[in-house]
Amino acid sequence: MPSAKKCETPPNDTDGPRMDVNNALMQALACVVAAYLIGSLSFAVIVSRMMGLQDPRTYGSQNPGATNVLRSGSKAAAVLTLLLDAVKGWVPVFAVQRLPGMGEGADAVLAACALAAFAGHVWPVFFRFKGGKGVATAAGVLFGLEPWLGLATMATWLIVAYFSRYSSLAAVASAVFAPAFYLLGARVVWSGAPVIALAIGAMSAVLLYRHKDNIARLIAGKESRIGSKGS
Repeated sequence: MPSAKKCETPPNDTDGPRMDVNNALMQALACVVAAYLIGSLSFAVIVSRMMGLQDPRTYGSQNPGATNVLRSGSKAAAVLTLLLDAVKGWVPVFAVQRLPGMGEGADAVLAACALAAFAGHVWPVFFRFKGGKGVATAAGVLFGLEPWLGLATMATWLIVAYFSRYSSLAAVASAVFAPAFYLLGARVVWSGAPVIALAIGAMSAVLLYRHKDNIARLIAGKESRIGSKGS
């Protein structure tokens, strides 16, 4: 008698694509978490400790950022803080754009990583979720997204800061202009993506909210100028 044929289950054609999607989701999640952890490194505190300076959260505006570190009297510490805070915003955004396998969701992952790095600075897990205002880190993120966008925003900050001597006013102006610069340059200087525009808008909104006390002091004429010892 002829041997009975074994009943074989036909391969599921959807298994491959499903695994690819799962792998992409896991990779995206890992990138976002890594971006947040990198952003959570508060270099104002770290640099101050390494250089034997007072914790920036205990004087001036009590904000762990480069402007407040400058009030310690150490320009080197302030510059180093500024650069490192910017770099930690740039690194995750730059790196994720060079990862393979992101596919159609690449813009969404990029936007999520940008927001995560920025959020890490503002709400750092390593420092009890009490971070800085995010100006330098946001600048690093913008440079990572589009170098020309970063340059335009940085130029805005420098011009306003030079003529007004108010770091907070320069930050507010940059936060307002950054989304406008991105939209104006979309499809002209860079390709542009709605999800990236939303991420930049969200960062700008948080920056403005974090500067609400500064805005009130600016209106009242009580805001400290760059290099002053006040709050």
